[in-house]
Amino acid sequence: MKIIKESSQNLCRKRCRLAAIVILIVLGVFSPSQGTEQNGQNIYVGSLACRDCHPEEYDNFITFAKKSTSFQSVEKQMRHLTPEEIKQCYPCHTTGYGQPGGFISLEETPHLKNAGCEVCHGPGAEHAMTEDPTAIIGDMSKKDCEVCHISERVKAFKYKPLIHGGAH
Repeated sequence: MKIIKESSQNLCRKRCRLAAIVILIVLGVFSPSQGTEQNGQNIYVGSLACRDCHPEEYDNFITFAKKSTSFQSVEKQMRHLTPEEIKQCYPCHTTGYGQPGGFISLEETPHLKNAGCEVCHGPGAEHAMTEDPTAIIGDMSKKDCEVCHISERVKAFKYKPLIHGGAH
């Protein structure tokens, strides 16, 4: 039974790596000669690349974490904001905005339009390709959330941290 489980896990890992490669190639952010880096830095692959190897965490994130649909907040405000004001929303409502391989626009990087797994865990291309646990951020604290959830936003949006609650 243990051998079957290990074999199944290995198959899942291979499929996860393949899925990550396919996603990156289709999106044009990866070529076999390029690797998992852009300008020398690990790049973002989007939450869907996490699903095959981390199905329970992915399902919980999509089901319970409001940030998995965070771009909806931006879309609701778009008609009231200038293009420059909208861009000010991107650092907290998208994945990797302003970072190598991060969100650029809905047209160019639709897979990064919400605040996904990599907002907390960091760019995931290397981890998805190698499965190296040190290639991703594993342990987070409330302090990590405070990059976006500053005191003014906590008051304005009634933010309550869900570390290990809503996402995992």
